[in-house]
Amino acid sequence: MGFFLETLLGGLMAGMLYSLVALGFVLIFKASGVFNFAQGAMVLFGALAMARFAEWIPGWTGVENKVVVNVAAFVVAGAIMFVVAWLVEALVLRHLVNQGEATLLMATLGIAYFLEGAGQTLFGSNIYSIDIGMPKDPVIAFDKVFEGGILINKEDLIAALIAAALVLLLSVFFQKTSTGRALRAVADDHQAAQSIGIPLSRIWVIVWCVAGVVALVAGMIWGSKLGVQFSLATVALRALPVLILGGLTSVPGAIIGGLIIGVGEKLSEVYIGPMVGGGIEIWFAYVLALGFLLIRPQGLFGEKIIDRV
Repeated sequence: MGFFLETLLGGLMAGMLYSLVALGFVLIFKASGVFNFAQGAMVLFGALAMARFAEWIPGWTGVENKVVVNVAAFVVAGAIMFVVAWLVEALVLRHLVNQGEATLLMATLGIAYFLEGAGQTLFGSNIYSIDIGMPKDPVIAFDKVFEGGILINKEDLIAALIAAALVLLLSVFFQKTSTGRALRAVADDHQAAQSIGIPLSRIWVIVWCVAGVVALVAGMIWGSKLGVQFSLATVALRALPVLILGGLTSVPGAIIGGLIIGVGEKLSEVYIGPMVGGGIEIWFAYVLALGFLLIRPQGLFGEKIIDRV
């Protein structure tokens, strides 16, 4: 029982990190109605900015305190993500208002390649590390309840708590604020939202800024765990099954979908993997998502679209 709970807890913590990446996709889709292929590049760009400024700031200022340096690097990297968001709206999205979904999709693909190239030019292409002080050593918990206790990775636990706090904050933002309601209106119909006085350009800047901060936090956490390298951009692919399960338009769906995928991967790796030769955690989530598409294509919390003809 203890081993099962340990595996389950590990899956839940991994699922929260998947949810954090999936949130970026949901935010952009809710505002523009298009799937943002640039989300993985944004995660990479934010992680690169955070890692490099954490290296440069001590040399510029003489400050050696790790907490101060990390906070300063995060603020500078966040400001850069805000500038990127403003440039995306001013140079790309503003000129594509009311264009087809395919046009917007290709635009985000172009943004992804640009951010990857710009990141390599500005910050370099080596493998960098992000040390935000998260403990690496595991801890044994509930040793008096279960024989041998439950092994908990403290780094994963802290990362999951950070992701959960951000997810909760964004959920409140979308449900309880006028800006969040305006974002939902824009996602439903650009022209109708403009006709009632919602400034489309301002909404897009806000949502790209929020998505940029989410990407920065995701890049910071994943970079701390895996190192900052250009393969980090592919972490967004791990969020695709989450989006299929939860629905592209739902923040709660991103949370539930991430938890399902995280738990499913861990349990399948431990209990099914030995029977099929291993490697199941690589493809299990995609097979699960494919099967789910056949039953409920819009996802658990996605909106069913009905067109009258």
